[in-house]
Amino acid sequence: MIFVPFAIGWIASLVLLALDGTKRWVSWLALAAILGMFAAAVALLVQVADGLEPSLISGGWPGGIGIRLRADWLGVGFAVPVLGIIAAILFIENLRGGLRARIGPALMVLVSLGLTGVFLTADAFNFYVFFELSMGSAFAITALGTRGKHVRVAATFMVTNLLGSVLFLIAVGGLYHATGSLDMPVVAERLGVDPVGPPLVVASLLLAAFLLKLGIFPFHFWVPPVYSETRAPAAALLAGVLANIGSYGLLRFGGEVMPDALQAGRGLLLVIGAATILIGSLLAISRQPVAEILAYSSIAQNGYILVALGIGGRAGFAAAYVYAMVNSIGKALLFTTAGTRGPLLGGAFLVGAMSTAGLPPALGFIGKLALFRAAWEGAEPWLVAWIVGGALLAFLYMFQAFQQRFWMARDEEHSVPAARVAIALFAMVALALGVWPEPLLGTGAQIASLLVGGPR
Repeated sequence: MIFVPFAIGWIASLVLLALDGTKRWVSWLALAAILGMFAAAVALLVQVADGLEPSLISGGWPGGIGIRLRADWLGVGFAVPVLGIIAAILFIENLRGGLRARIGPALMVLVSLGLTGVFLTADAFNFYVFFELSMGSAFAITALGTRGKHVRVAATFMVTNLLGSVLFLIAVGGLYHATGSLDMPVVAERLGVDPVGPPLVVASLLLAAFLLKLGIFPFHFWVPPVYSETRAPAAALLAGVLANIGSYGLLRFGGEVMPDALQAGRGLLLVIGAATILIGSLLAISRQPVAEILAYSSIAQNGYILVALGIGGRAGFAAAYVYAMVNSIGKALLFTTAGTRGPLLGGAFLVGAMSTAGLPPALGFIGKLALFRAAWEGAEPWLVAWIVGGALLAFLYMFQAFQQRFWMARDEEHSVPAARVAIALFAMVALALGVWPEPLLGTGAQIASLLVGGPR
């Protein structure tokens, strides 16, 4: 069963690469493929909820030699919402007229396939391979277009992520040298036996690679130009989807593979996360264009994920997952509506702004509440005050963004009405999850139990 989303993704991408993506029906075919992958991921989630852990070793090789795919709470917990967000972004874009690029639909499927592989692989090198597939496809999507700034933005994104990839690949080599295996549970087991723990150099390289992907201070320099100057669907994809590689990687490698290193670096994670919240917030407040405010707010919001990981334990890991998903949905909604006009889309933007600021009943309130609880249970009173202060700053810059958007967008948007309705439905889903957050909270609790309980 675990091979189904991969089979759909590979077959669909090969077919779509042979077709002309400028034709709208090809974009709808890509959406059908992504929805098929989403359905397969949901089926895996049902199996995991029943107490199973579907796995497969490729090529029929014995364990330890062949590449192992594995579905657990952490993997499917990321795969299902991420594929759902990609499907929503592409659905809205199709209603607006499609990607209008020959290979655009195929690239969307390849991004989905790469992320599915990242979330469902149990092999560190295979993680890198799918990592590169998703990032390379996202780079191509960012570069689509004829304007020079798109090429410049794509080049910035490519160079930065290439640096992160090199750091990650060196770290994977270090893990293999230290343990003689690339299978993540085996690596975790062998590192757990060694009282010295994993080499600090390897842990530092992994941390730097994932902080680059998230755009965490001091590696945040690439986020503003890329997020603010690219097209709306590409920005929504980068901020709402691709950033999850960093969140997932920190949870997987820090919580499961190298928990001792994560524990040793708690103080550093808390300081970097807190600094990122402050710096990102102040830079967002100092900006005027809506796109730039959203770009810097993405930096600040990612800092909360690092803070949750620094707190650690069940409450911290659960909060990190919940906030990562909250942030993904909110950013996808905001970047999708940032350059639009009309009251209906203004209401959708308001929902995303309320979520980022952590105001009820928007979904972001649940994320802030989970962080507040984790800091309180972790006996970190200064973090409680910091989270509250960060929420106040978020209210200020999101109010500023909403005000800027209001004055520039009084007239009804000149676009397909169905696209406006689809965006409004997206916002309603975000509100519904804020009112009924049990699916996210329950998944976060299961992920925390998995990580605290150790590898299986």
